[in-house]
Amino acid sequence: MNKQDTELPGSRPLPAAEQDASIVGLLRQLSHEVPVLFSKELALAKAEFQASLTTLKAGVAAVAGGAIVLLAGLIILLMSAVYALSMFMAPWLAALIVGVVVMIIGFTMLQSGKKQFEPSHFKPDRTLDALNKDQEALRRRVS
Repeated sequence: MNKQDTELPGSRPLPAAEQDASIVGLLRQLSHEVPVLFSKELALAKAEFQASLTTLKAGVAAVAGGAIVLLAGLIILLMSAVYALSMFMAPWLAALIVGVVVMIIGFTMLQSGKKQFEPSHFKPDRTLDALNKDQEALRRRVS
């Protein structure tokens, strides 16, 4: 019985080298597939690094934007709040209260932007998972 008869129509018969399931044949096939695998893994790592870089840029923009808004708001708020509170208390106490409140708001804004810099955002999770799976597959194939 011909092997091609049992396969799908239009398929080509396997060459003798591909039919050879010997250790030498498998190692030869492995030596051809490993470089391709690693080049694909490097491409995945590069793509994840670029995504991490985009997250980093967003974090920098958030911190810079927060600082600019903080500065502009600080100047206007301090002036108006100090003037309003100085009608009820001493001007120095009004300035102190307003300054502390605005500093707390600014600190909160900077902390929310700082969260974009956490190391977990820069870890190439998919690449590490794929490398672990490839390592396990290679171990199974060799043993």
